[in-house]
Amino acid sequence: MSLVRCAWMLTFLAAVAGCAGTLPSGADNLPDNGASSDAAVINDMGSPRERARAHTELAAGYYDLGNMGVALEEARIALAADGNYAPAYNVLGLVHMDLREKDAAQAYFERALQLSPNDPDANHNYGWFLCQTGREQQAQAYFLSAVRNPLYATPQKSYTLAGSCAMRRKDEAQALDMFERALRFDPNYLPAVLSLANVRYVRGELDVARNLVTRFNRLSEPTAESLWLALRIEHRLGERSAEASLADQIRRNFAGSREYQSLQKGLYD
Repeated sequence: MSLVRCAWMLTFLAAVAGCAGTLPSGADNLPDNGASSDAAVINDMGSPRERARAHTELAAGYYDLGNMGVALEEARIALAADGNYAPAYNVLGLVHMDLREKDAAQAYFERALQLSPNDPDANHNYGWFLCQTGREQQAQAYFLSAVRNPLYATPQKSYTLAGSCAMRRKDEAQALDMFERALRFDPNYLPAVLSLANVRYVRGELDVARNLVTRFNRLSEPTAESLWLALRIEHRLGERSAEASLADQIRRNFAGSREYQSLQKGLYD
């Protein structure tokens, strides 16, 4: 998160004045989000929806910073202002997903989608949740729902995660299609570039895979994953000089990585 946004968050927090409030009606059937039963502090200024939006943005900001406790509290305040504000439930789903509280995360994501079925962010996040909990096939429908929304600003992200889910169930053809769709929206979307390189490598299309991973390493700082993929490509092509150079980079920069351990053991595939 940028320093500007962090500063804005702190200023906003300092400006929040309050009055007593309670959790919204209809929230009784949802999991306890960990906040106390005391009255929530709600800014008097603005409509209930505006207050809910402001506190949800704060919750999302604290989630990005890894401060789950404050994120939960801000989302609770948002719902105290407006119990039907779908993005607040979406943030709660993300927080509980990170906390590995699967039942709570699912309940909040489903509530967000019940209130706003076409919300691309909620569809995207619920799709990723399903993918991470062994329901890869079910997840695809939510990723595709996200990208069908013409107002969705980052369809390449949903296509890329849809491709990752397809790879989890070893559906290379669908993964290939999803990653290529992502790159049609943003040719330099790095997660899709590297993911497509991996698929091409698995399919034995080594020259294409090499071009893609080289492109990734030129567009960004090489990672352990990208260097390891590049090394395996050169290994299979029999390019020992290039392979040795890549091995040296992994050894110097990522000695504690899983990729370095595989290199030491000679586990190329």
